[in-house]
Amino acid sequence: MNETLILRTPAADEMAASTVVASARAPAAMGPPAGAPLALEVDRARKVFAKRPGLAARLRAGRRGAARAEAARAVVAVDDVSFAVAQGEIFGLLGPNGTGKSTLIRLMSTLLIPDGGAIRVFGRDVVRDEMTVKRMINRVSVEASFFKKLTPMENLQYAARLYRIEPGAAHDRIVAILRRLGLDDRAIFAPMEDMSRGMQQKVAIARAFLTSPVILLLDEPTTGLDPHSKRDVQAFVREMRDTHATTVILTTHDMYEADALCDRVAIIDGGRFVALDTPAGLKRTIAGPDRSAPTLEDVFLALTGRALEEGAAPDPS
Repeated sequence: MNETLILRTPAADEMAASTVVASARAPAAMGPPAGAPLALEVDRARKVFAKRPGLAARLRAGRRGAARAEAARAVVAVDDVSFAVAQGEIFGLLGPNGTGKSTLIRLMSTLLIPDGGAIRVFGRDVVRDEMTVKRMINRVSVEASFFKKLTPMENLQYAARLYRIEPGAAHDRIVAILRRLGLDDRAIFAPMEDMSRGMQQKVAIARAFLTSPVILLLDEPTTGLDPHSKRDVQAFVREMRDTHATTVILTTHDMYEADALCDRVAIIDGGRFVALDTPAGLKRTIAGPDRSAPTLEDVFLALTGRALEEGAAPDPS
């Protein structure tokens, strides 16, 4: 029996679709493992952004009416999304650029306030209990920032102080994590402005691992890394899950990474989930006589009609 949750519905059925996501009668594949404690609950989360493309040019051209009409429009970046993730689960979010992945990560990490619905981390609301949630999570994004004149060690020591990690213990842990990710001692103590973007991204990943978060939010963490470095990061993610029961939410454009790492994968398009299942379950949905071994990319193309890189624009946030 095919248990994949497929949610492609017309716009007129938006309310019905969100009900299907939250329904207790939905297929077992949509939910986390039975009996496992919930790390993350997203209940009909919604985020809307104003959109004003070319407003200044329209005003200069004297088309004030058209400009005002355009300015009044809004982009629904996350549209009544609901799901739950168990402690220790690696949960993947796949979608083209501009379809809500990074916005959803920012909502979970308290960087954005939802316009509707609720998000809870181990029962704590991300809005009402913001500071408590911040101490439980860490986030890696593709645009990580640092003090570039400082070394990786100095940057991570600074981060350790923010999380009240004892300096001596922080030093040893920083060295161990950076070495585990492939940085040698010369790189650890050299200015970050002299490092490649890929090496800087490794330091960003190390910064997230440093605090041993109970939920790790990885927003395209391996972008810019070479294949060997990607494998190092993927192995460390598994290690964090296996040794610390860390829950991981991962967005990626790497189909192999999602297939290899994730216990379950959600495909998001237009701010809404269109499918949610294990990687194997998703691939079974399009398997047939002429497609004996489909990939996650095949599933993605079948459900969204376009490749990952073909999104219209980056997320508004």
